Amino acid sequence: MKFLSHRFPVLLASLVGPVWLASAADPVATPRPPAASLTRPATPEKAPGAAGFIQRWSLLEPIPVNGLLTDSAVRATVKAEYFTNQLSVLPAEGDKVMVQGKELAWHAVDTREYNVNLYHFAYALGKPTSNVLFWGVTVINCPREMPNVRLAIGSNASSIWWVNGREVIGIYGDRQTVVDDGVSPRVTLKKGANVIRCAVVNGGGATDFCARILDAEGEPISNGYTISLSAPNP
Repeated sequence: MKFLSHRFPVLLASLVGPVWLASAADPVATPRPPAASLTRPATPEKAPGAAGFIQRWSLLEPIPVNGLLTDSAVRATVKAEYFTNQLSVLPAEGDKVMVQGKELAWHAVDTREYNVNLYHFAYALGKPTSNVLFWGVTVINCPREMPNVRLAIGSNASSIWWVNGREVIGIYGDRQTVVDDGVSPRVTLKKGANVIRCAVVNGGGATDFCARILDAEGEPISNGYTISLSAPNP
């Protein structure tokens, strides 16, 4: 079954409190209310959704880029070094990095939907939503080794994905988010913490992503692991 990206307007807002907007013509600041699809995590760990979707992520505020979406342009955009340890960092809520002379923060989010709506996330924070690069990180905690599984993803628009530091899949072009649009080769999730990382490049309009783990038969895994944003104590 294919799911299309949510594209309906909703009440949007900051995940860390109201963003106050003002201009010379309108000196009275107006707050943006919370993003309806995103909440703060309320527990240390979370199970995947009923259909196996990973619904907890650390998201970095968007980085302005050229927004070109060809294979080579996206790979060049993602390959550039924007901040230290960008392919290994395991950020905490509120951690900050300097990018292009500006301070950007990491935000811990749970999504109520199967997808993570990056447009809602950025708009709520008063950040740009077009010609931007988003970084996302999550941790899959496995009580035992899980061999021969696949990472299945969809994104609007292009995206590249890593599992435990190894690039496993990329999808390119100006596309809508479709469930399992891209599926990685078989990988083994080790016992303990496994880090999944993504980079999503958006040219314009709506932007979001979804991800889940498929078993050896291609069925989504909805139990047998938990999701967190840091490695649990051994």
